[in-house]
Amino acid sequence: MYSLEFPIRCSPSILFEFLSTPVGLSEWFADKVDSRDDVFKFTWNGAVDTAYKIEEIEEEYVRYRWDYYNDDEFFEFRVEQSPVTNETILTITDFADKFDIKDSESLWDSQVADLKHRIGS
Repeated sequence: MYSLEFPIRCSPSILFEFLSTPVGLSEWFADKVDSRDDVFKFTWNGAVDTAYKIEEIEEEYVRYRWDYYNDDEFFEFRVEQSPVTNETILTITDFADKFDIKDSESLWDSQVADLKHRIGS
């Protein structure tokens, strides 16, 4: 497990919409996102991956588990506001083998760059 922090220039409530809804996620995370109840279908270049929304606290965090993850693995988007700078901070927690962490971190960096672009941050 590893975590990454990114400052995002927008309100926590707007950011949370981009992290927790199919419309928001399809803006930056995948080409297309569909959901039914807590089952999310993410499409990239025609390939579909399924994740389950396993936990959520509105405007604080949302946690998903890919269908191929073990039961104790997940990826999480956590939104916090720095009490010092009042900056909105996105913390992403994910799981990867130690040999894959660098590649996974690079992918998240790229994805979050797209997110910042979409938000105008």
